[in-house]
Amino acid sequence: MIRDTPLPDTATGRSNLRVPVLGTVYRWIRRYPVLPVMIAVGLAIMAIFAPWVAPAHPLESDLDFIAHPPVWMEDGTFDYILGADKIGRDLLSRIIHGSRISLSVAFIVIICGSLIGSAIGIASGMAGGLWDEIAMRIVDLVYATPFLLIALVAAVVFGTSFQLVLTLLTIFSWPIFARQTRGLTLQLKNMDYVASARVNSASQFRIAFRHIMPGVFNTVVVIATLQIGSLILTESVLSYLGVGIPAPQPAWGSMVADGREFITTAWWVPVMPGAAIFLTVFAFNFIGDWLRDYLDPRLRQIH
Repeated sequence: MIRDTPLPDTATGRSNLRVPVLGTVYRWIRRYPVLPVMIAVGLAIMAIFAPWVAPAHPLESDLDFIAHPPVWMEDGTFDYILGADKIGRDLLSRIIHGSRISLSVAFIVIICGSLIGSAIGIASGMAGGLWDEIAMRIVDLVYATPFLLIALVAAVVFGTSFQLVLTLLTIFSWPIFARQTRGLTLQLKNMDYVASARVNSASQFRIAFRHIMPGVFNTVVVIATLQIGSLILTESVLSYLGVGIPAPQPAWGSMVADGREFITTAWWVPVMPGAAIFLTVFAFNFIGDWLRDYLDPRLRQIH
């Protein structure tokens, strides 16, 4: 059989066949979450370097520029690229500093919730019996508790603060880790390699640390990534309702709430922070979905 192969270039010794660059880039973008990662990295950079990236201080106001339009609209200026809010504060600067608050809350809660939930889930699955029953009933109790009602009552009793938001979100974030890791632990502890370790007199702690934890790690990473977007959205809702990050800190939810009265006259005041919330949640949810497909061989797609 004669195959149709590309002829080598006599001058360079290379094939005349060239793969279209755009096609390669397109396939690479389809296979990997390029845009969501760029958004997430950009947000992280803004959060870390907010005092140097932001063009102005987030709390400084100029009453001559109340509800000033963005730069691309009539009368817009580069001093207020995304416009100004109801008391003349730069929206871009407040959004940049707001990313520091939202990402800080999300990552602190994710670290605490994943560690607590994974430890409880693994211990529950390994112990079984009464301890497993108690742990799962506590998980059910947390799931059945109305989060917003508890947040409203806690804000009235203790007052709004950054620490209160972290505490509330951590209390309500660990059960999903506990339930998932407990289910995986019940499967893994009956595997042959775990039985072999048990026969060799390995302790329960050693089995959990050396054999169970690596088996649940991928699942914990996927859940954590998916939960980041949910936590940012929840924190924004709390701030929108006035029980989250206290004013005048530039939390995205409170910025949307402050701009409600301008939705028909100066739409950019509530829309710009709302767009920041949307892009952030979209990016982390997309990354989480991709990680789930990539880390789970049953869901992995080869393009």
